[in-house]
Amino acid sequence: MDDLKITLENGVEFYGKGICRKNNCMGEVVFCTSMTGYQEIITDPSYYGQFVVMTYPLIGNYGINEEDFESSKPHVNGLIVKELCEYPSHYKSHIKLSDYLSKENIPFIYDVDTRELTKVIRVEGTMRAMITKTTLSKDKILPKILEANISTDFISKVTTNNQYNIAGKREKIVVIDLGMKKGILNELIKRDFDITVVPSFSTFDEIRKLSPDKILLSNGPGDPKNAPNVINLVKELIPHYPIFGICLGHQIIALACGADTEKMKFGHRGPNHPVKNNLTNQVKITSQNHNYTIKKSSILRTNLEIIETASHDGSVEAIMHKKYPVVSVQYHPEGAPGPNDSNELFVQFLENPSGLFKQRRREKLEVL
Repeated sequence: MDDLKITLENGVEFYGKGICRKNNCMGEVVFCTSMTGYQEIITDPSYYGQFVVMTYPLIGNYGINEEDFESSKPHVNGLIVKELCEYPSHYKSHIKLSDYLSKENIPFIYDVDTRELTKVIRVEGTMRAMITKTTLSKDKILPKILEANISTDFISKVTTNNQYNIAGKREKIVVIDLGMKKGILNELIKRDFDITVVPSFSTFDEIRKLSPDKILLSNGPGDPKNAPNVINLVKELIPHYPIFGICLGHQIIALACGADTEKMKFGHRGPNHPVKNNLTNQVKITSQNHNYTIKKSSILRTNLEIIETASHDGSVEAIMHKKYPVVSVQYHPEGAPGPNDSNELFVQFLENPSGLFKQRRREKLEVL
């Protein structure tokens, strides 16, 4: 292992040990509060381009197994942890975390004061950073960070290149892949739907020819405003098909309906985010991973209704169209990793899209 450091764009540096074979190892630093699930996080396309700080102090204790991947390869730009376990113990484990990251050429650094690093992010917000050898001076690193031209077209890096089908006996679901997690696909397969996954650059006519019964907009990385083609596609789709959006798909539906989005100071990442249903006052724990959110005030000028909000900061967590069977959630109902409190949404939307959340409204009225 080498002596490494991570230099933030504000000039603060944190030291540790690890491996970084890339010359320009740069990314956006974010933190995740998951105690487990590091394998799903590393392979989640929504983390594309990011350095992920794991706030839990011990990472790697159950190794790596191929069954729990959320995609075929890692998408993080780097992993930052306090203690890295080099002797994992789990019956499914076939390789330790450090060896897997090295094999995939993903930089990692451990023995870092992750608690202090997380505090910096919470106070100053997410920011760009570089992982380098300790011998490289800050004066040489900071200009590279500040002058770097980082691509914003993340969706094109993680979407499927080709349409594919997973046959099922129930209705046809077309999934627009913006960086879909395997966990979402598994929920559809589990319910025996006839699934066609299409690239993010698909056109309205291409989707129409598939004769879908319903459409699902997946999760994905980056700023939703950097996907104008997808936004315009969703505008065309909304009057014709029931649509369910998750995470990035949720934000794109909002933009397609005339609402606005904004970048959060440090986002929501972890399996422990409480969400309140404004119709029933019920609270559930959700898994989340996003840097952007819908501007609550912008909903007023649209045909959208806010159904759920985050208990911590009041941000928008679920919306429903007032005219069409279009609903979306900011969190991940499939968990992976995380709770299954909202897993029922797959059943409710896919079986009765017009009734999702409306049933809850009726239940509330009956209680009153």
